[in-house]
Amino acid sequence: MRGLVLDVGGVLVGPGTDPETIGAVVRHLRGRGVHTALLSNDPGGPGAQWLRDLEGPFVDRVVLSGDVGIAKPDPESYRLVARLLDLEPGDCVFVDDFVGNVRGAAAAGMVGVHHDGSREVLTELAVLFDIDLAGLDDAPPDGAAADRRRTGGSALEGDTRRW
Repeated sequence: MRGLVLDVGGVLVGPGTDPETIGAVVRHLRGRGVHTALLSNDPGGPGAQWLRDLEGPFVDRVVLSGDVGIAKPDPESYRLVARLLDLEPGDCVFVDDFVGNVRGAAAAGMVGVHHDGSREVLTELAVLFDIDLAGLDDAPPDGAAADRRRTGGSALEGDTRRW
């Protein structure tokens, strides 16, 4: 797999999420050359700037349905994000907490992973991308994860420039 595409609400933020570990997975995969993106049904507008600001420091691309006029589970939304990552949909894994969106990704050719609030999604990502989850916290690439652990912050809080 050469791409990881994540939903935001229910995967990175919200009850049952583990933003610190997901953030560590994203940073690790980016360091290995895996293309990353957020695909959200956020309506866009000025209130979504914090999401757009994640493009670059956290993920390679941020695609908001309100900005592009296509929403999940429309298969074209998944094809669009794959194109923006210069990948085919079949090269991408998509993670979402809504089963209908996971099915939409699979219909577009992506590998779909349902995030149900358990750590099993991390196990699935570890298998799909050949990641040693235990080793992720041992050597954060920029020290930011260690800083967040010391201060109790998460990967999606505070100064995004630290990602």
